Amino acid sequence: MRRLIVEEPLSQAAVWSRRVGWFALLVAAAGVLLTRLGLVEWFAGLSVIASAVALALVALALAVAAFVFIWQEGQQGLTLAVRGAVLALVVLGWPAFLGFKAVVLPRMNDISTDILDPPAFSRSAQVLAARAGHVPREIAADERLPQRDAYADVVPIYAELSPEDALSVAERVARTLGWDIAEVRQPGGRTGRGQIDAVDHTFLLRFPDDIVIRVTPRAEGTRVDVRSASRYGVHDFGVNAERIARFITEFELQARAAQF
Repeated sequence: MRRLIVEEPLSQAAVWSRRVGWFALLVAAAGVLLTRLGLVEWFAGLSVIASAVALALVALALAVAAFVFIWQEGQQGLTLAVRGAVLALVVLGWPAFLGFKAVVLPRMNDISTDILDPPAFSRSAQVLAARAGHVPREIAADERLPQRDAYADVVPIYAELSPEDALSVAERVARTLGWDIAEVRQPGGRTGRGQIDAVDHTFLLRFPDDIVIRVTPRAEGTRVDVRSASRYGVHDFGVNAERIARFITEFELQARAAQF
């Protein structure tokens, strides 16, 4: 007498979870590449990425539904559901990380080591051309106060160097960090200040951010201030403060080497 073996049906939720998960990953990759290569406007690129996030949420919901059906009804497709969930989480990982930063960090996109008198961006024809005509707006001092608690390491640099030497070190540091130098103004004039205007790009999407470095002579040495502003969006997720902190660390290393 033969025993009849009846296989449990394959969970369609699991099947579609994997399919939608792969599609979400492909859409996310396309959005990143299109934005990074400058083939679309930044808003359009973010819209594509937002669509990928929505698809990933659908894939994750389908995976959860598949887990429930597999547990309660004994359906097959556990491996497919797991793959769909993993693909969804891969797509959602970066937005979730940014969401966390948006909650714990102040809503700012312009950070300066001097919150009372931040360095002013140059409006020379050369710099405007490098920045595609963009000039970051000026921000009141009270709007900058939240950065004190959030970014305690963003402070002015006091170097025992002449303004000329400090500017030279600052330029080397900027180039070391991969910044595109737009203009270098040597110390002099009524204030004796020097300045460097530069442009940097974010790691993943290559969004341009604007930077200005100001050197100010003191009785003994030079004060160096840095300001970094995001060109797009209202929240920088800590990118500008991290950029300035890297500059400060590298400047101090190179300044010590220059003194020997």
